[in-house]
Amino acid sequence: MFLAALLDLGLSRRDLAADLGGLGLDHALVVRRVRRGALAARYLEVRVRRAPARGAGERAPGRSFREIVRILERARLDASVRARALSIFEALGRAEARVHGVALDKVHFHEVGAVDAIVDVTGAAIGLSRLGVSRVTASPVALGEGVVDTQDGRLPLPAPATLELLRGIPTVPAHVAWETVTPTGAAILRTVVDEFRSLPAMTVEAIGHGAGDDRSGPMPNVLRAVLGRAGGFASDRVVQLETHLDDLVPERFDYLMECLFEAGALDVSIQHLQMKKNRPGFLVRVLGRPADRLRLVGVLFAESTAIGVRASESDRLLLERETRRVETPFGRIGVKVVWGGDGRTQVSAEYDDCKRAARKAGVPLGEVIRVAEGAARR
Repeated sequence: MFLAALLDLGLSRRDLAADLGGLGLDHALVVRRVRRGALAARYLEVRVRRAPARGAGERAPGRSFREIVRILERARLDASVRARALSIFEALGRAEARVHGVALDKVHFHEVGAVDAIVDVTGAAIGLSRLGVSRVTASPVALGEGVVDTQDGRLPLPAPATLELLRGIPTVPAHVAWETVTPTGAAILRTVVDEFRSLPAMTVEAIGHGAGDDRSGPMPNVLRAVLGRAGGFASDRVVQLETHLDDLVPERFDYLMECLFEAGALDVSIQHLQMKKNRPGFLVRVLGRPADRLRLVGVLFAESTAIGVRASESDRLLLERETRRVETPFGRIGVKVVWGGDGRTQVSAEYDDCKRAARKAGVPLGEVIRVAEGAARR
């Protein structure tokens, strides 16, 4: 439903299929227009080659968490898409591990481990990237009631893994006797949504409807997606991670920063401190998206001497910006363009681009910056 809604918003089916080809999985996308109640919507089916029938006592088709990780790590995908898809499956895996009381490495997915779920999750990450979505909000999650039949037997709704994934997320009753949110859907929401709230202020540019199976009830089984552009100040949620270090060799800070930025950090700063026992130390502060929290914490633990990390979330106000590449006598240079709340425009040439160009042309760095920023203003 999520991917169908993105297609209805304007995501190119050809681009989606080409990107999904990087998974190396045998599948086909079948998209058709349907009606759900009074609404027209797109319905997406992922068709896969059927696995041979299993004998008595054999394990149902599926994949372990590690197998899925290997597929995604080997796939030809944009780095940000791969990272988001891995985050979604990690959230799903940890929920399943907690529900079943096993280690993450022992988790074996049944329904969600099939090819269609890998395509759904990866396609969601591709779609958000292709549409240029920088921030995702969602209304409180509406939950159905009753029971559902699964590979693990009959379970109450919301399914245990779904409910685990919705910890800390606002929910409301849907007043329907069917499954409104699957574990895969809950994992996508938990990972990609920056804030659960009412529809934010924006200029609406496109509306998409993704259909689920036809269900009887007081509302259509449809997911609605709205694509818009914020005006003036934008806002989002960020997670701030902090740790104090007094035993990390300073020459390793450069590598630590590189790894944090590769993992999706928005900003990294290091400050000098005077710590307990009068030891000199450092405060490492990392800003990131809430969905990247676990990955960033993992880098801090792996690449520094941290044994604890403090995490807090907060609102962030920011000006609209974009990076453009302009033609100059020194080659193409990246320039960041920022629009102020009062309508004024600020431009700032990308330092690394200017440095390379200045060395290549044998001219002062300041000259390259002046020319590039002038070109951007024009």
